[in-house]
Parts: sequence; C-alpha cells; structure tokens
Amino acid sequence: MNKSELITVIAEKTVFTKKDTEKLLGGIIETIQEKLAAGEKVQISGLGIFEVKDRKERLGRNPRNPSETIKVPASKGVIFRASKPLKDSVNL
Repeated sequence: MNKSELITVIAEKTVFTKKDTEKLLGGIIETIQEKLAAGEKVQISGLGIFEVKDRKERLGRNPRNPSETIKVPASKGVIFRASKPLKDSVNL
C-alpha cells in the first residue's frame, strides 16, 4: 500500500474528504519527523514507537573488494518498534 492508497482507505473509513485526509496525514508525518529530528521519541498507542538511535563508527568491508576494509562513519538511524496489539494482529 502506498501513500495515496492509504489516503483513499482512510477517507472511506472516515467522514473526511481525500483532500482533508491528505492534509491530516501530511501533518502527522511532518510532526513525527520534527520530533525525531529534535531527539524525541514518538509513541503511538496501538501502533508502536519511533525513535532515533546512534550508530557508532565501525569498520566494514568494501563490497567491490572484500579484502579491503573501509571506515563506516557514525550516523543516526530511525527505528520502529511495533506495539503488542500490532504484533498480535499480524500473528493471528
């Protein structure tokens, strides 16, 4: 399912128009991005938790030349941990 399909399904299940649903979903995504960029954790009950984790610098292998090691710089990554209700609905 892509974003436009999600907007269509949400609009069908609610009283919102597709245009209003698109604005709402855009606002939700933008808010989650802003909070994660500020270093905050975003927890949505029934869905899960989005948070930023620091990845340490490490040595890796060059895929083109496996005998060569390369330095992979430290970075930040977004992780998602699914809530128990979400896991249970998938594992029926």
